[in-house]
Amino acid sequence: MALWTVHGDGRHLAEGDSVAPNERLTWPRTISFGLQHAVTMFGGTLLVPLLTGLSPTTALLFSGLGTLLFLVITRNRVPCYLGSSQTYVAPLMASEAAPIGGRTGGLLISGVLITMVGVAVKALGARLVESIMPPVVTGAVVILIGFHLAPDAVNSFNTQPGLAALTLLAVLLATALLRGFLSRIAVLIGVVIGWVLAALSGNLDPARMAAVHTADWVGMPPFVAPEFQPEIVLSMLPAVIVLVAENLGHVKAVAAMTGRNLDGSAGDVLIGNGLATALAGSGGGCGTTTYAENIGVMAANRVFSTAAYMIAAVAALLLAFSPKFGALVSTIPTGVLGGASMVLFGLIGLVGVRIWMENKIDLTDPVNLMVGGVALVAGIGNLTLTIFGATIGGIAWGSLLIIVLHPVMRGLSNLRKTAPAPPRD
Repeated sequence: MALWTVHGDGRHLAEGDSVAPNERLTWPRTISFGLQHAVTMFGGTLLVPLLTGLSPTTALLFSGLGTLLFLVITRNRVPCYLGSSQTYVAPLMASEAAPIGGRTGGLLISGVLITMVGVAVKALGARLVESIMPPVVTGAVVILIGFHLAPDAVNSFNTQPGLAALTLLAVLLATALLRGFLSRIAVLIGVVIGWVLAALSGNLDPARMAAVHTADWVGMPPFVAPEFQPEIVLSMLPAVIVLVAENLGHVKAVAAMTGRNLDGSAGDVLIGNGLATALAGSGGGCGTTTYAENIGVMAANRVFSTAAYMIAAVAALLLAFSPKFGALVSTIPTGVLGGASMVLFGLIGLVGVRIWMENKIDLTDPVNLMVGGVALVAGIGNLTLTIFGATIGGIAWGSLLIIVLHPVMRGLSNLRKTAPAPPRD
């Protein structure tokens, strides 16, 4: 039986019509939509390895493989692309001094944990996660992940302030002036403009440019065997929390767009993303997540066909086998990345603020104020303590504080409210 049925005549879409996940248009049209998805995920998927010192081509390889695995596990019911998750940038940069294998080993373990959560959700329902991680918790974790990176963005900016400022300006102008799809890739556009300016002003590293000329057009991406270091694994735990909440949110968004009830697929989505991240961690790739950018493209063109995502995944795989492309991407100067990261890290933090706003979190509530404030200071200020020989950083402490303290404080507060008033004299 065919994986996809042809929608209508495969060529025309009526006003307000849409292509279902199990349908496709003609293959030339499907390929064009797939390539659009490939371009959409391109900026974020490459930016994460560039910021964290991982291989861009290896990240692309596991992004493509992860997406194909995801489509199989979700049985073509959930159209999504798995790109490099920006949530992992903070823990990866915090452990930058560690070997790459140690960092990707942490990714592997985080992928296993997400998979385990997916199994639990599949067995017990998505409300299990929502009860354990309410919006006040997930919002705070996202905020501290984004703003924890602020010093790294500023340090990169200061290495080449002129180039970084021009890159930042290009990103902001692209966001304000461009529309539709182009506005969604404003960060990528800014990075390209920054690279061009660096090339014109002689600010590209000669050694890296020489590596571009000597690199082969076709070859295997570099692989790294995972190592396991407890402190790095602990630093990845906040990312697990965020990704679980993010994936469940994306399932709801896709369900709303397609008009289908996907609650039964929530567990499969988490399992697919978890296994994809574990696979990436086993070979030196980046942790993955369902990409909101690609979901936005679907909302615009109303083509929900998973066949288009298969094409995007294949495009990523083909590009991953070009060492010359990987060498070219590695020539992007630190200042350019600093300008882009000023925007990117701020956006991550403000997404957490948006979670609070959309869920009407009461910030006059003393429990929310106290626990949220303590967690944010610990995370953003990078509280670092050594426990039994393992050094645990601010992101882990901030996340653990709000996950543990919020239900405890909420329980005590509710107990106080329900306790009988003391007798009057």
